[in-house]
Amino acid sequence: MSMNPTQSLEAVSAASLDAIARLAREAGALIMEVYATDFAVRGKDDASPVTEADEKAEALLLKGLATLYPDIPVVAEEAVAAGGVPASVGEQFWLVDPLDGTKEFISRNGEFTVNVALVRHGQPVLGVVYTPALDRLFAGAQGLGAYVEQDGKRRAIQVRAVPEAGLTVVGSRSHGDAQAMEAFLNGRKVAEFRSAGSSLKLCLVAAGEADLYPRLGRTMEWDIAAGHAVLAAAGGTVRRVDNGAPLTYGKPGFDNPHFVAAGKQ
Repeated sequence: MSMNPTQSLEAVSAASLDAIARLAREAGALIMEVYATDFAVRGKDDASPVTEADEKAEALLLKGLATLYPDIPVVAEEAVAAGGVPASVGEQFWLVDPLDGTKEFISRNGEFTVNVALVRHGQPVLGVVYTPALDRLFAGAQGLGAYVEQDGKRRAIQVRAVPEAGLTVVGSRSHGDAQAMEAFLNGRKVAEFRSAGSSLKLCLVAAGEADLYPRLGRTMEWDIAAGHAVLAAAGGTVRRVDNGAPLTYGKPGFDNPHFVAAGKQ
């Protein structure tokens, strides 16, 4: 990569966002090469599945980020699973999930994503979520707004006000607790429930295609940071369920509490 959009990244820029979007697309191309084969599925120590696609995409992303921004540490899912946690992430670090939605990848439903986010002072300030099977890319950064690219076209996106008909609530295709969701919504007017895989749920809220994504189960920071960045750039929020505080990153163990992602409420 010949491009070098301000290695220190003191201020995110359109150039840095475009550079990460290109990197995510390159990782997506590798994933699709594996997707076209009769790939093997293995289990990690935590019993979650991993494939050659996860590992190849992560290697490409780590190399690309090291080339573009050698001074910014990276926390990446497969590296962490193998014990590769940076000694210190400091005030600024990358969060990478090379293949979010491995279960969707294995079931071949297309709803898996490449996630790359820049976290600064505990908040995601730049993020790219790329769905290689659908060739749909969401991106956003602090001060720059958010956009989606599909079919060679880019358009700006932003959250919407809740329609009179009620909320469109989006949930996980691979996980879910219907009773917990019903208790959380507590009688609010709901027009539609939608299922979506991986970090696309946050992006649907960002694009004004949904209004609320309550996550009442376990997630890791790399699962959602990129989608959170896109949603924040589109005018939305991600808050903890327990105390209503903004969700932060760089927590011990990189586990997330239950949270709710929302557009205009």
